[in-house]
Amino acid sequence: MLSFDQREGFIWFDGAPKPWRNCRIHVLTHGLHYASAVFEGERAYDGHVFRARDHGRRMALSAEIMGMTLPFEAAELDEAVLETLAANGLRDAYIRRIAWRGSEQLGVSAARATIHTAIACWEWPRYFSSEVQEQGLRLTWARYRRPSPVTAPCHAKAAGLYMINTIAKHEAEAAGFDDALMLDWRGYVAEATGANVFFIRGNELHSPRPDCFLDGITRQTVIELARQRGAAIFERHIEPCEIEGFEACFLTGSAAEVSPVMAVGDTAFVGAPLAATLTRDYGELVRSGQTTDQPMPGAQPFENVDSNRPRF
Repeated sequence: MLSFDQREGFIWFDGAPKPWRNCRIHVLTHGLHYASAVFEGERAYDGHVFRARDHGRRMALSAEIMGMTLPFEAAELDEAVLETLAANGLRDAYIRRIAWRGSEQLGVSAARATIHTAIACWEWPRYFSSEVQEQGLRLTWARYRRPSPVTAPCHAKAAGLYMINTIAKHEAEAAGFDDALMLDWRGYVAEATGANVFFIRGNELHSPRPDCFLDGITRQTVIELARQRGAAIFERHIEPCEIEGFEACFLTGSAAEVSPVMAVGDTAFVGAPLAATLTRDYGELVRSGQTTDQPMPGAQPFENVDSNRPRF
């Protein structure tokens, strides 16, 4: 795999596309030492960025939670995403927006540090390999748990919150699994290392209540698709012992899209028609052109969400 600092193309960096290999930051950047960075992952399908405005608004909210004032409005960054895709000649791509505190100060306090922004995009057809995607993922249980909302800014998509995810992912892969399922601080099922999780029983769709982790944009989309299919939807606390009673399991995320799960630990899933239907519906939706300007029918407007429980 080509190292990400050695690729060709352009990255939108602090206001304009710049040659990919020239986009560098100093080793004493605050974001590197103290994880003062927020980011977004999104996808373009045939030139359309799926729910780009929601991604932009979420990044702005994440920055606000982290005490960072972005130097660009969310709408300006939405336009910059399209500019970056065009500069790289890409129509189907993964997109990464990021904002971070610079190198003017190095210490816990960095109120005077410049906030930098960048947008990169590249071809990334699958988060998991096609073979794994077809057979279903094998998950193990993560060692660390998602923290309580009173101990971390869990509703921000912030770099520091992913430290334990990387540890869990590496440990899972070293043990022969594809990913890990994390519990929250109370012991309820939470999410995978980079995706939300769903379970199916008959025509019922069950998903952990996102009160201490991100309510993903893909997660919201799948719930609305299930609602349109007449499924009964339960967002609730799920005990680990309950998963033996479900027929199917899948992960959702902008990178992972909709990925079926074969097993979690010793618990295997047989599959369910609703899972296949939602996978197909999501694939058709993201390629329909219904992206930034046409919100899904029935979807909750981002601006009207209770600020105490952001719906991402």
